[in-house]
Amino acid sequence: MSRLFAVLRALVLPLAVVVAVASAPLAQAQPKPPPKEFVALSDVDPTILQEMRYFTPHNFTGHRVDGYRRPLCLLTRPAAEALRGAQRALLRRGYGLKVYDCYRPQRAVNDFVAWAKDLDDLRMKAEFYPRVAKSRLFLDGYIAEKSGHSRGSTLDLTIVRLPAMPTRPYVPGEPLVPCYAPKELRFPDNSVDMGTGYDCFDTLSHTADPRVQGVQRANRMLLKSLMEKAGFVNLAEEWWHYTYRAEPFPDTYFDFPVSRRPAP
Repeated sequence: MSRLFAVLRALVLPLAVVVAVASAPLAQAQPKPPPKEFVALSDVDPTILQEMRYFTPHNFTGHRVDGYRRPLCLLTRPAAEALRGAQRALLRRGYGLKVYDCYRPQRAVNDFVAWAKDLDDLRMKAEFYPRVAKSRLFLDGYIAEKSGHSRGSTLDLTIVRLPAMPTRPYVPGEPLVPCYAPKELRFPDNSVDMGTGYDCFDTLSHTADPRVQGVQRANRMLLKSLMEKAGFVNLAEEWWHYTYRAEPFPDTYFDFPVSRRPAP
């Protein structure tokens, strides 16, 4: 009898161990913190306003974009310090900078690509791409599988007159107005009038589009002049898009989430 018990015990114990291991919760992967070369812009210059659109549903996808865990502008330190120089020059005029997007993880770019392939999701078309068929967003260059933002030295920004009141929150489902409509009709933004809203998928967003004249053109050229003097180069198709010329990671596309570095 004792021998039979020993045999049964030898069979049951390994099975119990297997069951216990299989039923144990899987360890959760910890998100990677930003590399030490990245900084929060607010730590370098807290006077630059931040309205991080992809942390909210008010963007061309209509949802918070994957990878944005905080409404936070992260940049490589050289880009952030150069931007501080542009801000100082602008403050003397009674104006300031506002960023819409900075470092963008590759997972966010992947989210854009997946959204662009879903041709049935047109919830934000009336505002952000009213004159472009969604099926052409790749062909026309509005969406791509890689973004300079993922290298950490590219940002989207505008100019605000100070003091600037906060932009009201977007309410999902509210009526949409084309991004190229007159400023008083578009979704409210505390920026100066640049002729279109941010992320407007339209040729009117080209920085030097000849149809944009007067105060709107002057505002675009002011931003361009300030940023170029600070060491940035503009993407000609987007008045808001600038990359630091001496970017430290010209060939590296990062994928850590937008979040604060954990305290030591």
